[in-house]
Amino acid sequence: MHKIGLFLCAMVLALGARAELTIEITQGVDNPTPIAVVPFGGAQNVQEDLTQIISADLMRSGLFHAIPQRDMLSFPKKESEIYYRDWRVLGANYLVVGDLQKSPTGFVLEYQLYDVIAQRRVLSRTVTGSDTQVRDIAHLVSDEVYQSITGIKGAFSTKILYVEDLGKSVQKRYRIVLADADGARDKVLFSSSEPLLSPTWSNDMRYVAYVSFETSRPAIFRQNIRTGEREQLTNFRGLNGAPAFSPDDTKLAMVLSKDGNPEIYTLEIATKKLRRVTQTSSSVIDTEPNWTEDGKGIIFTSNRGGNPQIYQIHLASGRTERLTFEGDYNARPRVSPDGKSLVMVHRENGIFHIAWQDIASGDMRILTETWLDESPSIAPNGAMLLYATQHNNKGVLAAVSLDAGVKYRLPSKRGDVREPAWSPFIK
Repeated sequence: MHKIGLFLCAMVLALGARAELTIEITQGVDNPTPIAVVPFGGAQNVQEDLTQIISADLMRSGLFHAIPQRDMLSFPKKESEIYYRDWRVLGANYLVVGDLQKSPTGFVLEYQLYDVIAQRRVLSRTVTGSDTQVRDIAHLVSDEVYQSITGIKGAFSTKILYVEDLGKSVQKRYRIVLADADGARDKVLFSSSEPLLSPTWSNDMRYVAYVSFETSRPAIFRQNIRTGEREQLTNFRGLNGAPAFSPDDTKLAMVLSKDGNPEIYTLEIATKKLRRVTQTSSSVIDTEPNWTEDGKGIIFTSNRGGNPQIYQIHLASGRTERLTFEGDYNARPRVSPDGKSLVMVHRENGIFHIAWQDIASGDMRILTETWLDESPSIAPNGAMLLYATQHNNKGVLAAVSLDAGVKYRLPSKRGDVREPAWSPFIK
């Protein structure tokens, strides 16, 4: 039995006003797997449409086509009510049925996944949650169905951060916003009349860090997501930017220019002990640090070779190696969850795309075909990435699979949206 965790739910409920993103799927695979998510018994008594959320999650992956409820010939709630021929007629490969019951503490959902072709049950689960966790229950079902069929852990229950710019006429125009991975339940974590930049997650999802200009200079803040308590971590002269939590959350990598040119530093959060990681000449800019999976190295952008390229420094030895060689501009690196590849902003013929690169072989793949794409952030399952782009002369978020086969946009109903950060898995 799965019980939905309370931490993030309580966190979301405690936050402020809503903004909103909606999803527009722009490209999927050629032959998505047909799946029927049958309306669950008892679900008509809850405010959220569970089966619609599950169907939308699976379709957003680009790998599934959800059969419309209006085409269904029956609405089984358990195995004895399933007639496989009815679902074969509709072309369904998989079938999800379930029954939702009220409990003293909320809801209990019993659901099953069936392979229509093989006529066998693939998955059977019981999920419990409170009255406010119906949407969390739906995302968890999506995660488990997705993993059962694809073998890849689902990331529909994860969260995203982004910066929203409401425009000059709005007081506190800049916002750090937290939302579900599908853009729903968006809440403002912090707002300011001065620019906010570079939001990032701690790996335990208790904190976010970001850059704020609310003081006389850019400064890095850490904020407790649940309580809203904020701590200013840096107040150095010059640039204070691009924070990134170490894998164990004990340190932040960052860019400081307090000694002249921008260099990479690490800060021990508990002791505030600062360590300078890169040592370059005054004309070099080292920026945009991102930790390697094992925490033993930092991958960053540097123009030490003449143009911005991606480098890796090993923290123990100080040995530095260049990782990118294609194109005259590669920046904003983000390491994949398995540590084997990078995504980055890549410039080709003067246009900025999002690109993927295998670290060991150096093989590169262009993932996006729009322009001014920036700020890639990989989902914790490594299947998709979010990035910022332009659509109808407006800053929006978009997503693309790492094989470039699936794409969708999350346009905002108001304001420009940029700098997405996809959360780790919720533990």
